[in-house]
Amino acid sequence: MAVAQDSSSKNKSTINTKQIMLWVGVVLTLIFCLAPAFWQVLTSFKINEAISTIPNVYFPAPDQLTWTHYSQLFERYPFFRYIFNSAFVSFTSTVLCLVAGAPAAYALARLRIPGERIVLACVLIVSLFPYVLLFLGLLEVVKLLGLGNNYISLIIPYTGINLPLTILVLRSFFQQLPKDLEDSAQVDGYNIVQMLLKIVLPMTIPALVTTGILTFIFAWNEFIFALTFITRDQMKTIPVAVAQIGGTSVFEIPYGPIAAATVAGTIPLILLVLFFQRRIVQGITAGAVKG
Repeated sequence: MAVAQDSSSKNKSTINTKQIMLWVGVVLTLIFCLAPAFWQVLTSFKINEAISTIPNVYFPAPDQLTWTHYSQLFERYPFFRYIFNSAFVSFTSTVLCLVAGAPAAYALARLRIPGERIVLACVLIVSLFPYVLLFLGLLEVVKLLGLGNNYISLIIPYTGINLPLTILVLRSFFQQLPKDLEDSAQVDGYNIVQMLLKIVLPMTIPALVTTGILTFIFAWNEFIFALTFITRDQMKTIPVAVAQIGGTSVFEIPYGPIAAATVAGTIPLILLVLFFQRRIVQGITAGAVKG
């Protein structure tokens, strides 16, 4: 009896030690991931004197907190307009990616197409290709077609860059769907388009939401194309507007307004992810357990 009690107590202590180590790892991971964001939020509320204090990683006193950076941000700049520009370009390119990518992914997942492997290889290569290398070619196309300072000059490149990823992700989800429902639909007289719209896509809403969120975030955060193709102030997107915030002089770096602009530009993404959180989790875990 004593030996059994000793072994059970050792097992319990081992389990407790593993749980403690697991929680320590979780806490350290959270600190590592959230510390820069927390520092940025804290900087956006600090007065300039507190920001320039060394070291400035501390919790400021109440008299060192201010809303001035946020008020100046929306008073000096049309920041709501920048948010609208980013939202419009990102949403439009995301819709185009899903509209074009879902049928292509379904065709590659279900239909027997000649040269299917070659097509998949080309899609994979394009998805791995550094989009920065496309910059000069796209610039010449934009100049030739006169698309400068036009939302189309951003929507089309964003759609083209995100489309391979959309096809690959959705294809994996379509392959995991049971074919029995599609066979039954064909018996009932459904054609491929009707089957895709009425049966397949409603079953893959979590996958569509997850893929759409990924493409939306990329388009929202893209900087190089938006900086080059759009020069009109009223059409700038959030990353370009944040990068071009200046101080009262050439030698001043406005850390407070930049931090406030970063936080204000990230809040829509956070709200979007929280709103679709359930769908995103379903999309990520879909197909993990085969039933």
